[in-house]
Amino acid sequence: MDLINQCASTLDAAAVAACATAQFSTTGIALTLEQAYAVQTALVARRVERGGRIVGVKMGFTSRAKAIQMGVHDQIWGRLTADMEVADGGSLRFGLFVHPRVEPEVAFRLKAPLSGIVTPEQALAAVDGVAAALEIIDSRYRDFKFSLADVVADNASSAAFVVGPWQEPGTDLRALDMIMSINGQPRQTGSSAAILGDPMLSLVAAARLAGDAGITLQPGWIILAGAATAAEALAPGDHVTLEAQELGRVEFQMTAEGSAE
Repeated sequence: MDLINQCASTLDAAAVAACATAQFSTTGIALTLEQAYAVQTALVARRVERGGRIVGVKMGFTSRAKAIQMGVHDQIWGRLTADMEVADGGSLRFGLFVHPRVEPEVAFRLKAPLSGIVTPEQALAAVDGVAAALEIIDSRYRDFKFSLADVVADNASSAAFVVGPWQEPGTDLRALDMIMSINGQPRQTGSSAAILGDPMLSLVAAARLAGDAGITLQPGWIILAGAATAAEALAPGDHVTLEAQELGRVEFQMTAEGSAE
């Protein structure tokens, strides 16, 4: 088995078993960024073979502070599949994850294909909905620690996502107040401005990165623009809500039993 498929199999097995694995960067495997994206492609292909369907992408390192912390100067991205989507107000079983965390986000839904270098105006013209969203991230690596190549290979730590009611595009997204609460207690308060200063710029970046990879963002796809605050660790029984100015409310329950809904 070649290196790319070996790494993809390792990460896929860790995700299916909800059991952490060692970071590649600590086991003598030094993936380049190009190789890491190849691992991500092979990893997602395994999910598609099991009946998954690609429904969008998620953006990472859209916080300048996080990018500086990781020593990177550009965003990263991962794929979203249909089995990762949870209905607004639905539930997720804690046992499906290694060490899940949740982040408040802004989501876009496309009505037209988008790829390559585009202006914010062109990106907006391809959007038919915007919504508040919650992304559940879950690194498959031990201790939630990783290098840049590690996290890219691991599909940018994507695990699940919940999208609230879709709103008409056109709202100024540059400075919306966002409050994420767990069990009724506010845990993170922030602004959509933390997402590259304007979440629309994250959609522009998604189109550029997709174009660089020879991919087109498709009509109907959901684009998660990135986190507006730091992530919060989740525990069985947690009820998570996000109230986003102009965009409304989205929520889900983390249960100890049952399966994803």
